[in-house]
Amino acid sequence: MKKQKYNLAILGATGVVGREMIEILAERKFPVGELRLFASEKSVGEEIEWEGKPVKVRLVGDNAFAGIDIVMGDTPTAVSKELIPKAVAQGAVAVDCSSAFRMDPNVPLVVPEVNAAAIARHKGIIAGANCSAIPVAVAVKPIHDQYGVKRLVLSTYQSASGAGKGGTDELAQQTTALFSQKDPVLKVFPYRLAFNVIPQIDSFLPGGDTKEEAKIVEELKKMIEAPNMGVTVTAVRVPVFVGHSAAVNIETEKKAQASEVRELLRKIPGVVVKDEPAKKEYPLPIEAAGQDEVYVGRIREDASIPNGLNLWVAADNLRKGAALNAVQIAEILIEKYL
Repeated sequence: MKKQKYNLAILGATGVVGREMIEILAERKFPVGELRLFASEKSVGEEIEWEGKPVKVRLVGDNAFAGIDIVMGDTPTAVSKELIPKAVAQGAVAVDCSSAFRMDPNVPLVVPEVNAAAIARHKGIIAGANCSAIPVAVAVKPIHDQYGVKRLVLSTYQSASGAGKGGTDELAQQTTALFSQKDPVLKVFPYRLAFNVIPQIDSFLPGGDTKEEAKIVEELKKMIEAPNMGVTVTAVRVPVFVGHSAAVNIETEKKAQASEVRELLRKIPGVVVKDEPAKKEYPLPIEAAGQDEVYVGRIREDASIPNGLNLWVAADNLRKGAALNAVQIAEILIEKYL
C-alpha cells in the first residue's frame, strides 16, 4: 500500500524559486511528511513557515537526503551537479530546475502539459526546463502535433526576476534612484535595466548567440521531440519584475488557420487564450504574474510565408517557468511512479 505522505527536501529554499515552491506545495496541499530546507551558508538559520510552524534552513551535510523521497530545487549549475547525484545515491528522486542536467540524454526534460510520459524514463533525475522555454513549449506542442512545426523564430522578453532576487532588487533600486536623481546600481545586469531593455541574457558564445538563447533552442527541440525543427532565439531582458513574454513566429508543415489554432489551444490544460484585439485584450506579464497558466494571444496568420503563424505568450516565470512545473512533476511522481 502506498504511503500517504512523502518526505521532501528543497534546495535553494531561500531563493525566489525555492520560496515559490514552498508556497505552491502548501497551496496544492501536497502530501508532505517531513520538509527539509537547504540553502547556502549565508541563509543558514533562517526560518520559513510550513503548516504554521517554523522550519530552519540548513546546509547540506553528508546524510542530508537520507529518508527523503523527492528533492526539488533551483540552485546554480555547479551546486546542482554536486548535490543532485548525492540525493539520488541516498534514495531520492530529484526534480532539478537548474540547467545542469537538461541536455543529458539520460535525463528527461519535462513539462507535464507537453511530455509527462517522459517521467517514466527517469533514472533518479528529472530536469525542469528554462523559464522561457516552458511556456513556449506549452503553446507550441499542440500546434506541432496537429500541423507539424518546421521552424520557430522567438523573441523573449524576460523579467528581472529571471536573474533571481538580486535582479528584482536591482530593478527596484534603479527605478527609485532615477526618480531621486541618484546613480543607479549596476551589479546584476551589464547595463541599467530601469526604463531600458538589454538584448543580452547570459554570456555570448562564439557564433554570437548567448548561452540563454542556445539553451532555449536545444530545450525546445528536446521537449517537443522535434530534433530537426529549426529554432532561432533572441533573448531580451526587460524592466518587468515578474513574468516572461515571448513573440513566437511559427512555420508549419500544413496550413493552420488562426481560428483553428485558437480553438485548439482553448482545449489545452494549463493554457488561457486571451485574444480579442478589438477589445485590446491580449496577454500581459503583469496579469500572468501570480497565475499558474500560460497565456496566449495575438494569434494571427503570417502572410509573409505560406504556412505562417504568430503568437504572443506570457507566463509567470517563477511559477510555471520553474516552481509550479517542478511541483506538477512531483505530483505525477507520487501518483504513478513512487
